[in-house]
Amino acid sequence: MGRTKDELLARLEELKIDFKRYDHPVVLTVEEQAKHVGSFGGALTKNLLLKDKKHRLYIVSALADTKVDMKILSQRLGLGKGGVRMAPEENLRQVLQVPLGCVTPFALFNESASAVSLLLDQGFKSKQSCYFHPLTNDVTIALSSNNLDKFLLSIGKQPAYVDLEASPVVGKDNPPDLADLVPSGALCSSEESVENPTPKDAPQVNVPKQKTCLPVKAKPKVQNKGAESSESKVPTNNGANVEIFASDVLEVIFPLFLSETSKKLNIKQEELTQILKLDDFKRRAAPDLESATNMFKNMAYSAGFHAGFDTMLKSGLGGMPSRK
Repeated sequence: MGRTKDELLARLEELKIDFKRYDHPVVLTVEEQAKHVGSFGGALTKNLLLKDKKHRLYIVSALADTKVDMKILSQRLGLGKGGVRMAPEENLRQVLQVPLGCVTPFALFNESASAVSLLLDQGFKSKQSCYFHPLTNDVTIALSSNNLDKFLLSIGKQPAYVDLEASPVVGKDNPPDLADLVPSGALCSSEESVENPTPKDAPQVNVPKQKTCLPVKAKPKVQNKGAESSESKVPTNNGANVEIFASDVLEVIFPLFLSETSKKLNIKQEELTQILKLDDFKRRAAPDLESATNMFKNMAYSAGFHAGFDTMLKSGLGGMPSRK
């Protein structure tokens, strides 16, 4: 379960953050929200949850009248023209842990959203206060950008203000200006993509049911009768995919390790990262993980080949005796 509105507001009070609270009926759009708080002087905001091809998530928080071109934004992030799209509702529930209509920077209060990147409209700084939902859409709070920064810094998030309407040239001599805001790891998603299906003759491998975070797109697997269903994705036979797999596994495991360990030791994740030198450890661990992944992948393909070969022989094809 995600954190509640009352927990968030208590944290703001604990941080001595000045805000105004407005209770109203549940609203799902900026237009509906404006009917209840639009006359109180704050700036209305819109908040988008975006997802890239590696399942990494981005919250784009902007003034209601700011024009956000996702194609241009994708290029500025270094992801190509079609690199980001609207994230499915399941990501709101599973990662942000908020209901529909409640995407705001405050969703990052939930630890499950710690890897989500946040892009803030630089226009917030010109407003005396801006409106946001505090994890539920039957309440709106108004606060300044400075106080929003204070909250974000308290949860270890460095505020990043961006001119979301800018359209800088991106090319060989002009690198993407927002590339530093791309998250370093992939996030979990239960979506299956079939844009690059696995070849029909590739052996199917049953994998224990678990959430994985592979950027490689694979054809949904057909399980053998009685076998456990799986939401995992199996990479195609490609060495580069093994490297991506190993990198993404490490990027998923280490944030979880940091989160749990920092709680038990009661220290900040940034301090724990420096103490344990996790970046160096990840670089040392990656080759071993890639080697193990290659070994298991080859074993799986070999087992699938022999199983199919035996089945062919037992069916009487080829006029050959069965292999013992």
